[in-house]
Amino acid sequence: MARYTGPQTKIARKFGEAIFGDDRAFEKRNYPPGQHGLAKKRGKKSEYAIQLMEKQKAKYTYGILEKQFRNLFEKAAASKGVTGEILLQLCEARLDNVVFRMGIAPSRRAARQIVSHRHITVNGEVVNVPSYHLKPGDKVAVREKSKSLETIERSLAASSHVYEWITWNNDTKEGTFVSVPQRIQITENIKEQLIVELYNK
Repeated sequence: MARYTGPQTKIARKFGEAIFGDDRAFEKRNYPPGQHGLAKKRGKKSEYAIQLMEKQKAKYTYGILEKQFRNLFEKAAASKGVTGEILLQLCEARLDNVVFRMGIAPSRRAARQIVSHRHITVNGEVVNVPSYHLKPGDKVAVREKSKSLETIERSLAASSHVYEWITWNNDTKEGTFVSVPQRIQITENIKEQLIVELYNK
């Protein structure tokens, strides 16, 4: 299965929320896509359908394919602690997500591209694997010859988010993955318990 590269607004409308960030098109048509999108009478969803929808929402939000997501779940299930919370923490610790959170890229999709094109270093070494798992203390930086890229400069200039679990120095274009975020620090609207219930069936 290839990674989804189609219209993001269509996917956001499917879930009824702007899961990819600010979206003017979504605000204009915040109802499900398709000819029956505006229909008032839509069948009641089964428990399975609700759980599946939540898993799909998480996958699209973080840009992770099914096999990768399943592997992350199995890793979370084998760890000590709350499985659903650990699953989201593993998603947040991905390099592409942290690049996005630091403001280096305007979206996770753009962050994956920036990482893949070798513009990012981790602890001084170039890493071009978006799914690379960061550990507390890892230094993430824009590669020296990539610091003047217009895409990166524009994104950093527009970024205003501050997260307690990462630091960022705009002058040196370097940040630190300080710690794994606690559930309360993860802003995504995902009901992870539904995903756990789905996989445990």
